[in-house]
Parts: sequence; C-alpha cells; structure tokens
Amino acid sequence: MSSGASSTPINLTNQFLIAMPGMSDGNFAGTVVYLCEHNEKGALGLVINRPIDISLKNLFEKVDLPLDRGDLAERPVYLGGPVQTERGFVLHESLDDEGGHYNSTLKIAQGLEMTTSRDVLEALSNGAGPRKVFITLGYSGWSAGQLEDEISRNGWLTVNADPAVIFDTPVEQRYDRALSLLGVDRSFLMGEAGHA
Repeated sequence: MSSGASSTPINLTNQFLIAMPGMSDGNFAGTVVYLCEHNEKGALGLVINRPIDISLKNLFEKVDLPLDRGDLAERPVYLGGPVQTERGFVLHESLDDEGGHYNSTLKIAQGLEMTTSRDVLEALSNGAGPRKVFITLGYSGWSAGQLEDEISRNGWLTVNADPAVIFDTPVEQRYDRALSLLGVDRSFLMGEAGHA
C-alpha cells in the first residue's frame, strides 16, 4: 500500500488541540491549545485555559501603560505555553477585513489575528484596539512534524476552533466546551484511557 496519506500535509491552523487524559507532558496536561499557525515548518499555538496570577491591569503597569478599560482590567493573563514566557502574545478579533493595523500581526482565520508588537497594547491602553482580546505570556511551539507525531500517538484530539470558547466561555469550562465541539464528553475519554 502506498504512503500517499502521509505525504499530504495537514493544516490545523484555527483548530483546537485538546490534550488527551494520558498527556504526560506537564506543560500540556489538561489543556486546550488554539493553533494560530501550522505549516510544514511546524506549529504555533496558545494554551487558552491556564490563567496565571497576573491581571491585565498588572501586565499593563509592568510595561508602563495605563489600562482604563474596565472590561479588561481584572481579566487574567494566561500562560500560552513554555516558549518565550517573557513575551506577550495578543489573540484578538480583527478590526476590519483589511487587518494589518499593528506592526507584527499574524492573520489567522474567522476574523482572528495574533499580535506580538507593543502597539496593540498601546491601542488598548488608549481605549481603542480590538474589543475581544486574549493575552498570554509565552506560546506553545512544535518543530516540523512534531505535532503530527504527537497526534498520531493519541496525544491530542483536534477540532475546528470556536472563538466563543476563547473569548466568552469561563476558563474552567473551556476544556469541556472544546470537547463538546467533537460531541465527546470527558467521562468517555477517561473510560477510554488505557485501552489501546
């Protein structure tokens, strides 16, 4: 039989990675990762359900910016992954179809963008900028073929992302909501663990 299937690259950009219950890597156990980019060079994503003990107001103070938006001030910053944890990553809705409002922005899909430049924080500080934002320190990265390998070994489930899970769902419900997009319940996964 030919290996035609393995030569077809898969693109998981704009999908959720849902860690399987047996995930042994402590960085990812129990997580949901939103994939911002996935191509032949590798993948970049942000964990969406691991808040850290820093509010957005604290983060803005650290970079000498005021934050006058009451809807954001007390929201937590998240640990986006184990790579570059000193850098901020801002996942946000696009301001319009053209995008490119900030110096360093990756256009994703479904009207979402990820910005790593300070200008998005300055816009938010001034009361402008995107309405829906999700801010992490650090990101999750995989080298070429690494994520595909982890998926083939049942490390992750994948499903098309729903921005409402990122922006509108309480953090403690995000794992179960992401699973529900697959029509799967956590208790079913727990029952499957260990049955290869």
